[in-house]
Amino acid sequence: MEALYLLIPLSVVLVFGALWLFFKASDSGQFDDLVGPGLRVLQDDDTTH
Repeated sequence: MEALYLLIPLSVVLVFGALWLFFKASDSGQFDDLVGPGLRVLQDDDTTH
């Protein structure tokens, strides 16, 4: 029973941390273009390195 006093607040903190990271990534534009990276793989790039 004593473990619950630690695990419940810890899980609440982890959930709020995950939500904060999601909204931070969403506000920075991380999820704006979901199609572009998939199509960029198919484009032929003739540049040499």
